[in-house]
Amino acid sequence: MRLKNLYLMNTPGCDKTAVTVGLALQLRDEGARVGFFKPVGRPSPHGQADREAALMASLLDLDTPPEVMVPFVAGPSYLSGRCTVAQVKERVVAAYREVASRFDVVVISCPAAPHVAGSFGLDAVNLFPYFDAVALLVARVENDYSVDEAVYFHDCLAARHIPLAGVIFNSVPQALLAKTRGVYVPLLEERQVRGLGVLPARTVLTAPTVEEIHEQLDGEVLAGERNMHLRVEDLVVGAMTIESALNYLRRSPNKAVVTGGDRADLALAALETSTSAIILTGGLYPDVKVIARAEDKGVPLILVHADTYTTVERLNGIVHHVRAADHEAVAAARESIAAHCRWLDILERLREE
Repeated sequence: MRLKNLYLMNTPGCDKTAVTVGLALQLRDEGARVGFFKPVGRPSPHGQADREAALMASLLDLDTPPEVMVPFVAGPSYLSGRCTVAQVKERVVAAYREVASRFDVVVISCPAAPHVAGSFGLDAVNLFPYFDAVALLVARVENDYSVDEAVYFHDCLAARHIPLAGVIFNSVPQALLAKTRGVYVPLLEERQVRGLGVLPARTVLTAPTVEEIHEQLDGEVLAGERNMHLRVEDLVVGAMTIESALNYLRRSPNKAVVTGGDRADLALAALETSTSAIILTGGLYPDVKVIARAEDKGVPLILVHADTYTTVERLNGIVHHVRAADHEAVAAARESIAAHCRWLDILERLREE
């Protein structure tokens, strides 16, 4: 069952990994031997392998060596390396050929942003001619500019004679679902760009876990360590009076509360509401009553040495990473593709000679 490969491009911040998972598992369900290739990876903390590649290797039971699956890593200072452009291109092409020879179809994932590694000619557009693939764009939706971004991307590809199978709008907020389906997709179709899916945002795929927050902040867990898997859907900064804070605490479910370690009153109030974690800032150890109550309620209590402003800034940039062991998230990624994506149209394009 030989198919063309699937080349996934993306606009920044679109959470492409969930789409990659769903599409790859759908292809495997069709009976295809599915491989994964990421020509340009990104460095992971603590020297770990590329997270997306590690996830796909686990889900698809791949034994492809990491250096073949992800032959080049481009961090923010990748130009300081000693490899030449020719050497890197040769490495990437050789790795791709090795992967492609072993599978019926390869899901190829572009970097987090289309311009990454452009200095080496390894950006999303320049890479395409090396692969026997069908291009698919995964795009985010924030406002009207998002559809402009998708159209611009399509036009840039057309100028390079790269056909785009279509666009999947991913992780669309509830408030923009109707507009995306009723306005954005028809506008794309008028520009001869196929809308292949509108995938609603799902907390299980987007909300970070307490463990991911802990990794980002590198803090000390004082209590509730057994519930580091809880998801954080909202962030509340406790820098107000207890009277003002109560309204916010009560109406924000599954939240993380960020407050100073000396605010025992606010921490204790938060523990009586739907709270996934409490983050104490300033390196100030809390009252023992806070630690005891957090342990009793099973709410992770994390102490960090940064101030509240710095902590919130770091949390604003956090993203959730789907993990192979998170069966709920993997199932959700699969269900989103099956229910909200024109999957059969994509499969038909991959079957075309």
